Amino acid sequence: MEKIRVLVVDDSIVVRRVVTEALEALGDIAIVGSASNGRVALSKMSQLTPDLVILDIEMPEMDGLTALTHLRQAHPRTPVIMFSSLTELGAQATLEALSRGASDFFAKPSGGGGLEASRRLIQAELAPAIRALCPRPAARPETAVVAVPAPAAPTTACRVDAIAIAASTGGPNALAEVFAALPADLPVPILIVQHMPPMFTQMLAERLAKHSKIPTVEAASGMLLEPGRAWIAPGNHHLVVARNGPRVVARVHQDLPENACRPSADPLLRSVAGLYGRHALAVVLTGMGRDGLRGCEAIRAAGGQVLAQDEASSVVWGMPGFVARAGLADQVLPLSLLAGALVRRVKVGRE
Repeated sequence: MEKIRVLVVDDSIVVRRVVTEALEALGDIAIVGSASNGRVALSKMSQLTPDLVILDIEMPEMDGLTALTHLRQAHPRTPVIMFSSLTELGAQATLEALSRGASDFFAKPSGGGGLEASRRLIQAELAPAIRALCPRPAARPETAVVAVPAPAAPTTACRVDAIAIAASTGGPNALAEVFAALPADLPVPILIVQHMPPMFTQMLAERLAKHSKIPTVEAASGMLLEPGRAWIAPGNHHLVVARNGPRVVARVHQDLPENACRPSADPLLRSVAGLYGRHALAVVLTGMGRDGLRGCEAIRAAGGQVLAQDEASSVVWGMPGFVARAGLADQVLPLSLLAGALVRRVKVGRE
């Protein structure tokens, strides 16, 4: 199998060495070059022709954001994974990088466990993202579904009382595009699970609120769900909905991860299915893995509706691909049409 060719760009020689050793030890990834800043990286792109670039943000001479802008102009189809620190500044810069066209981001190991712990973390978290963004014909775990049943019959459209959205790789930009097209008078609440660590989810909520008509916040237990507003699961916490007398509120908790994720979409979707039943609408956007598959099964079993993003507009057609191939989606749509589909379905029973 042809190896995935990667260029590592970081001003730290230690980081470059650890990333190189960790990834090349796996056998299917080759580090074809390294660079200490964005300017050097740009000069090496045509010569090395990497399949993917790992790009630091803070570097001398040319930082990662500037380099990314040039990379997107000269090499628009080359996936770029940003290297970011778990700080407020790092979270803001990472979201800016995603909005400029970065494919995904990876939180740098803290170094507290030593070099060996950092290598294991890189192999466990960064390597799967690289494989998902650069799939090889012999290994397509994100789109392979075993024993796919026949497509389910579309659900009977009825009034939608809540929307639950699941997203991962490529999700921040997908969410931004969907939210920008939603009206301020949307008559239902929106619950979101985006796979991100703490602090990043808060920054994402602030960014969505700033650039859309939908007030969006990071969820906390006890928050009352109201129409036309959105809540994002906080990093490292699951988000569910619960009834508090006649009202519906958000609950966050730290039960065990599901699908190796916390937050995970499945707990949210199960709780939405249990509380809203056939009045629930689930939306599965671009993302790596199969999180959301079981939750969508619960939504459909309760009589609710499911929409999935199509492969062509997804950064990684993992999460929506599993849902679509399992016959759970009422519609599989390009990202540009999802907001319109949401609005039309929400209008049913209210006109």
